[in-house]
Amino acid sequence: MKFSCTKENLSQALSLCAGLATKNVNLPILSNVLLKAEAQRVEISSTNLELAIVVSVRAIVDVPGVFTVPGRTLLDFVNLMTEEKIDFELKDNELSVVCGRSATKIKGAPGDEFPVIPAMNEGKGFALLARDFKKGLSEVAASTAKSDIRPELSGVYFGFNIDGEKKLTLAATDSYRLAEKKLSLEQSVEENIKIIVPGRTVGEMMHILGASGSEISEEKNARVLVSENQIALHYGSVQLVSRLVDGQYPDYPQIIPKEFKTSAQFEVNKLIKEIKAASLFTTVGVNAINVEINPETGLINISSTSTQTGEYKSEVESDITGEKNNILLNHRYFLDGLSNMEGQTGEIQMINADSPCLLKSKEDPDYLYIVMPIRQ
Repeated sequence: MKFSCTKENLSQALSLCAGLATKNVNLPILSNVLLKAEAQRVEISSTNLELAIVVSVRAIVDVPGVFTVPGRTLLDFVNLMTEEKIDFELKDNELSVVCGRSATKIKGAPGDEFPVIPAMNEGKGFALLARDFKKGLSEVAASTAKSDIRPELSGVYFGFNIDGEKKLTLAATDSYRLAEKKLSLEQSVEENIKIIVPGRTVGEMMHILGASGSEISEEKNARVLVSENQIALHYGSVQLVSRLVDGQYPDYPQIIPKEFKTSAQFEVNKLIKEIKAASLFTTVGVNAINVEINPETGLINISSTSTQTGEYKSEVESDITGEKNNILLNHRYFLDGLSNMEGQTGEIQMINADSPCLLKSKEDPDYLYIVMPIRQ
């Protein structure tokens, strides 16, 4: 195997793959990336057996071949190089890497020892704007459960064409809060499909969709392919294939309140600032702040108390309808919802202190966020 390519393209590809190439006691080769050189391109692949990423890079290939080397080692070396052109040659089970006056030999393993990367060519296809897809994923991903006790909650719900809408509905919940975002589909099959995508896969999708580089960011749309137990993402020169989470996602629309007793509109940035200030005076582990909505004064009152640090009180002007109300909320969950809002004006809707409250943006009707109260 012998080939040459540019540092920029190689560094970009390795940064997308190397994160998956982590130590595995039972299968050490999973810490390697697979380099496959042929037909003026080099494919760089990595996998953790649940998820695989393949990136294609333009190259001058003199001798085709396949080899694997430690992904993190190769990425770190390439990033330290100052010259643009990098030459690779396989010699005696070592990969020789030369860049300008710098050279190294990296020990690796034959390519036939690397797990087979599954090719996914059949399934239901969808296309959507890449920047919207990335933003939508980021708006819901924080609400996934961090524990695998209930695997379906550690993933993100993908609902295609639900209720006859030509949209992708994304949702995530850890049972303490819920985020939902709807995205328009550029191309779609007519069927409605419901799947659960692992949280790790969603994180890698966001990484890929946020990547820059001439071979990747020229692409406007991201293409998604869904089969019975797999999902594939195609974006530019990158392909991701992942298993889906088995099981059925909770019927979360049932917990979204339909009627409210109090509604308050506010300036998002101002409320975020006050919540952050109040968070400095909360009890560790409880993270509770009190939110009181007063239609008589037209104010949202924010307060918190801690036996260690003291107390805090502030007011935010608001356009309020309905009755006086208050609720005790986890400031971290509250901030997550506020931080993902588009536009300057947000709205909080409440029933009472024991019922979930709803946050939404006046400028983005396709996003909603629900926070469960802390029971006093």
